[in-house]
Amino acid sequence: MKTPVAITSIASFSALGKTSAEVWNQYLNPETLIAEKKIGNGNSLVASLPENLAKEVQALRNSEAKYKSLDNSVIYAIIASREAVKNAGWNDSKFAVNIGSSRGATDLFEKHHQEFLETGKTPTLASPTTTLGNISTWVAHDLKSQGPELSHSITCSTALHALLNGIAWLQAGMADKFLVGGSEAPLTPFTIAQMQALKIYSKSNDEYPCRALDLDKTKNTMVLGEGAAMACLELGKKENALAYVTGFGYATDDLQHSISITDEAECFQKSMKMALQNINPDDVDAIVMHAPGTIKGDKSEYKAIEKVFGEKLPMLTTNKWKVGHTFGASGMLSLEMAILMMQQQQFIGVPFVTEQNPRKNIKNVLINAVGFGGNAVSILLSR
Repeated sequence: MKTPVAITSIASFSALGKTSAEVWNQYLNPETLIAEKKIGNGNSLVASLPENLAKEVQALRNSEAKYKSLDNSVIYAIIASREAVKNAGWNDSKFAVNIGSSRGATDLFEKHHQEFLETGKTPTLASPTTTLGNISTWVAHDLKSQGPELSHSITCSTALHALLNGIAWLQAGMADKFLVGGSEAPLTPFTIAQMQALKIYSKSNDEYPCRALDLDKTKNTMVLGEGAAMACLELGKKENALAYVTGFGYATDDLQHSISITDEAECFQKSMKMALQNINPDDVDAIVMHAPGTIKGDKSEYKAIEKVFGEKLPMLTTNKWKVGHTFGASGMLSLEMAILMMQQQQFIGVPFVTEQNPRKNIKNVLINAVGFGGNAVSILLSR
């Protein structure tokens, strides 16, 4: 990288909580946040917002008439973005916004489509409230940002692609500050039915319904979660930097199937090698893996890590056993986990996986994310 990019703030809004202290305390607790919840006409395993955050969502929706018709994915993004910008000390409006979502306003879309099937009509705001650009537009409106507003969907690597975009704009001198992240509210009947149709959704009632990073599992155990996570980016050294992006990589597998990834995750091999161009792999202390809890997804990423790092692997972890898979927001939640481990100098492992390579210091952490079709991103963070 020409110049390191400083992360001057990160904020999230999920089953883990809202503040950094809440999120860290949840990570210290080895219990999962996944539980059965009524979704549509049946019960499903999900990681949903705690009651206090659900009330905050409703309070924002009721605060002004213009927020009443917004999807949860937009509301989550607004709340997390407010916190991120406040914590970064951004007191002016000169910043750009790039927030993505894998599915966008899926809850609203399902409701409006059902109404259309029943009546042949849709509400006036059905279109603007379900468009893909809706999240960044509303966040920029809420924060009164005067910079460009960008939105995109690159499935589960969406948030880290937003980070890549922010890096590019900053390095090119096209922006001085960039708010990036992802937001997802996928706990809807149709979304869960889609995941179940793919035969990757967990049916387990065990202590840990999602067995992410358990390489010996014989069943797929992916579970959905909801939430948003945002990071504030600035170019160069900053006194308030939480961490620096010192490497990045991206790659796409040759498409063999619309949801597949190659057996040794060649996309991850390429993205990790690219991210590690300026560092000895032995100096990477930990990797926050994508590890969605599926048999092939977890194993292929692990094989890719073995290919890149050889026998001396960094410490490996993931947060999906805890908070589920939040699709487009997942990469940024993983990045938040990495920053917290670096700040606290404490590794958070997976409770049912024995860590084989403990290290005393956590200075460099690699974060992986990949979406359907094998579009991988790897981000290297350093203290």
